[in-house]
Amino acid sequence: MAAAEFIEERRERDTLVLAVRGRWLVAEGAALQARLAKLRIGGVKQVTFDLDGIDAIDTTGAWLLLQLKEDYAAKGAKVAIENIHDEYDPLFRQLEKQPIKSLPPKPVQPRFILLLNYLGSRTVTLLRGARGLVGFLGLVTVNVLEIFRHRSKIRIVPLVVQMERTGVSALGIVGLLSFLIGVVMAFQGADQLRQFGAQIYTVNLLGVSFLRELGALLAAIIVAGRSGSAFTAEIGAMVVNEEVDAIRALGLNPIEVLVVPRVLALVICLPLLTFYANMMGLLGGAIMCRFQLGIPFPLYLSQLQGAVSLWSFWLGILKAPFFAVCIALIGCNEGLSVSRSAESVGRRTTLAVVQSIFLVIVFDAAFSILFSYLHI
Repeated sequence: MAAAEFIEERRERDTLVLAVRGRWLVAEGAALQARLAKLRIGGVKQVTFDLDGIDAIDTTGAWLLLQLKEDYAAKGAKVAIENIHDEYDPLFRQLEKQPIKSLPPKPVQPRFILLLNYLGSRTVTLLRGARGLVGFLGLVTVNVLEIFRHRSKIRIVPLVVQMERTGVSALGIVGLLSFLIGVVMAFQGADQLRQFGAQIYTVNLLGVSFLRELGALLAAIIVAGRSGSAFTAEIGAMVVNEEVDAIRALGLNPIEVLVVPRVLALVICLPLLTFYANMMGLLGGAIMCRFQLGIPFPLYLSQLQGAVSLWSFWLGILKAPFFAVCIALIGCNEGLSVSRSAESVGRRTTLAVVQSIFLVIVFDAAFSILFSYLHI
């Protein structure tokens, strides 16, 4: 109802009649206050509230009317309320006996307390999410061990399909980005090392950085944004369409059917993608060194062989399975956590990508500190 329709004004000689209409409920509180603020008694000596046309009224509406009555009485006008419906008369009587002088003020908290509340709630949410993810890891681990105990449970077709989606289909984007990163690193590294006459060490920079860090990190971040989000969206859509419930109704285990093939496929494919990213990054660096620094390919390979050890190669590859487990678990867990709405699918998909990339970088930093501590 429009605000102007809550009260109809009419004048009868020296009396202002306010015909109250519509629903005076708490849901209309803002509109009611805005309408009452526009009323002007204009010096009349008597004001009458006619409640005959009212449809419904609660404590909020009655309190507003009584407050308006007191305001007009304080200005010297005689105020009367007429035609109160029988079912609303006890409400007015009770409020007149025990009037509500004002609405309770909303407590104002200091900004520091609000900041602490926000940080506390976010911390509790993160800890609950971490606990849920650790529990999901345990559940998946138990199912994987059970599958390897009974090899007949291994679902070869879903595994191969997921390997094609997460591995083969990602070769293009992983190779292109790794190649371009190699070109950029060679260009920037050569530009800085030229000041010291040490351009040849651009090869060392490329070899160590790609084989130990960048190859695995680039492949994992790309897969997290590509395959991790796909896991969440696919499983989330199945939850919304009640397909996961149908799997359970058939006596099948959703973890075994949906999660394990995706986890195993990513654990197999990500080390291979890391190797591929390493080679494409070094190829991009070799081409840039050839045309910018004049380093021929045989000299490039010779310098690369002397700059990196076998450990440098294997350290990057060894990180990949841990990154794969992290990405697959988060993607599948967020997918199974989707509520039955399209909005939840989008929100969980975004959350899966952010969490996956964050944890990949955290694990990479932890590995770097560990390898430095072990002097490898």
